Amino acid sequence: MAAVPLTPEHGVIAHMAASILLDYPTPQRQRQFSLVRSGVIQLPDPLREAFDAFFTAIDGWSEQELATHFTAIFDLKRKCCPYLTYFAAGDTRRRGMALVRFLEAYRAAGWQVDADELPDYLPMVLEFSALSDSPIAQELLSAHRDGIEVLRTALEKFDSPYAHLARAVSLSLPEIDDETRERYLDLVNEGPPSETVGMTYLGNLKPFSAHANEAR
Repeated sequence: MAAVPLTPEHGVIAHMAASILLDYPTPQRQRQFSLVRSGVIQLPDPLREAFDAFFTAIDGWSEQELATHFTAIFDLKRKCCPYLTYFAAGDTRRRGMALVRFLEAYRAAGWQVDADELPDYLPMVLEFSALSDSPIAQELLSAHRDGIEVLRTALEKFDSPYAHLARAVSLSLPEIDDETRERYLDLVNEGPPSETVGMTYLGNLKPFSAHANEAR
């Protein structure tokens, strides 16, 4: 999938739109959909078409139908997990360390994390990318690009309207390299790990500190 070059403004719009639409569709969130739909009109055609495809797919769905589908897909399908460290660490004890790295990254960028949600929740990472001018946001997404691709592939397999949003996210990111593609294909075939022996469970995510920006 070829990446779509984006201006900084378009990157903000794309990631904020995806953050809102990929979040649990509470009535409050769904009231924001019309505003999001009008905002993505200005995006380059491939991204705009991906967002439009999502809105077309859910046209006629009730608020409850969309919420039920969200739960059935993201809560009950293992490869559709919206938490990025799950793809690298699975349900293992070492996932906790990967989550700590996320918290360190947010803090290094001066970002406050919602205590009610895990820091690797994809909509939260996308919101961070949209609202923060720190390069750390892109590092988080790049370090877990294989997980994003697994999520996209799984959503497409289940013919979920959310697949269009995952596609939009993929299109907004740099094209993946061969090493990431190999990891992604392994995860598609095998799923997230249940054992951590020999695993690089933190992906490419480096340690962060609150003073990281001072050294730049």
